[in-house]
Amino acid sequence: MIHPFLIDTVTLEQNVGRADLVVIDVRGKAAYAFGGHIPGAVHATWHEFSDATAAAKGLLEPDLSRIEHKLQMLGINHDSDIVIYSNPFDNWGDEGRMFWMLQYLGLTKLRILDGGWVKWVAEKRRYEHGAVSPKPGNFHASPNPGLIVLKEELKKLVKRPHPETVIADARSLEEYAGKEVQGIPRPGHIPSAISVPWNTFLKPDATVKDLDVIKTNLEDKGLHESHEVICYCTGGVRSAWLYFVLRLAGYSKVRNYPGSWWEWSRDFAAPVQTDVEMLHTIIGHEDAKPS
Repeated sequence: MIHPFLIDTVTLEQNVGRADLVVIDVRGKAAYAFGGHIPGAVHATWHEFSDATAAAKGLLEPDLSRIEHKLQMLGINHDSDIVIYSNPFDNWGDEGRMFWMLQYLGLTKLRILDGGWVKWVAEKRRYEHGAVSPKPGNFHASPNPGLIVLKEELKKLVKRPHPETVIADARSLEEYAGKEVQGIPRPGHIPSAISVPWNTFLKPDATVKDLDVIKTNLEDKGLHESHEVICYCTGGVRSAWLYFVLRLAGYSKVRNYPGSWWEWSRDFAAPVQTDVEMLHTIIGHEDAKPS
């Protein structure tokens, strides 16, 4: 697919080594260090930019200077051309989280590698091992508040009718319905939220589905381009991938809730809904599958 937010493997390989290009590998450290990575790629994960003191793991580090320093050490400048990649079949949408965070912080030249490491390896493209230490960049953050939603604002929103805003739950349908999850105080979903599972937008080769298919899927779920869409999941990672897909599909008013269910479920003043009938139906179907 040709899109300003995507880059294909052929184009990326042709541009590897360009001075203004920063390629960020957001897979785990072991996969990057020992499994090989795209030549020149630096490594970073969303955890490194989260608030280490918060119980809600998805919240961003509140000290912007620390985030800036970490991004500068990746070689990022204000005008860097940034490509993000992962293994799309072995993560939680981590490339979407990095895309959302960098866009929120003010960077604009951002693309995700369509097909990621899966397609790169399948096509036998060149790779290397070992850490990359680039020249530090000069990036300084200019956060865009229009791309993020915080808990207190969302609590106020759900207390009133909000036909102009759709709350999209990017978790699995089981989690949405109310499946108990270890470490989560309360199961269920934010009242009025609709279920839009994050992992339904890729083809078997790990590339993004055609836009007309994605748009039909979203519209069938009640999401229209005129809506503001607020995305959440457990820790703002799967929801950030949904954020990316929505932006890809032309939705201009999209925000991510980084605290997500880790934060919401811990605030007993935050309302929660479950769908017991839906959960029993899902569990019944799972139990009926042959072992």
